[in-house]
Amino acid sequence: MKKFLYIALFSIITLTFSSCWLYSFTGGSTGDAKTIQVDFFPNDAPLVEPGLSQKFTQDLRDLFLRQTNLDLTPANGDLHFEGEITGYRIQPMSATANQTAAQSRLTITVNVRYTNRLKEEDDFEQQFSFFYDVNADQVISGSVKDEAWAAILERITQDIFNASVAKW
Repeated sequence: MKKFLYIALFSIITLTFSSCWLYSFTGGSTGDAKTIQVDFFPNDAPLVEPGLSQKFTQDLRDLFLRQTNLDLTPANGDLHFEGEITGYRIQPMSATANQTAAQSRLTITVNVRYTNRLKEEDDFEQQFSFFYDVNADQVISGSVKDEAWAAILERITQDIFNASVAKW
């Protein structure tokens, strides 16, 4: 009887660990893809902010490398991301009694073309956008800009991840 329990326990543990490759804790499924190519996203927005293209491109690459088992490649990736930053704008959001802005909103918009070379029906071209509000007495530069960019780019890159491999 003890031998039967050991065999049953061993079988359950083996099946549990061998089936872990079927599930991703990030919710993403890369299928049979082994490589990912993320091209540089140039800033084609009317208002160009230096460094934004590099930061966005690197954040997108880092997200996929952290949350998947894909290898980054400079060309011919199974999953391919390309596009451009199409919007960078700062606009007043709410007014005070003195007819001045109480808040400013920074909005970044990115156009993404996603190609899945192994499953063409997953391909898409889509715009992703998010914003960050700051008090009007703050200037969007230095640490305020870094904080805004971090929040916005985290959301946009996660939305791209969800649309491409998580299918959310």
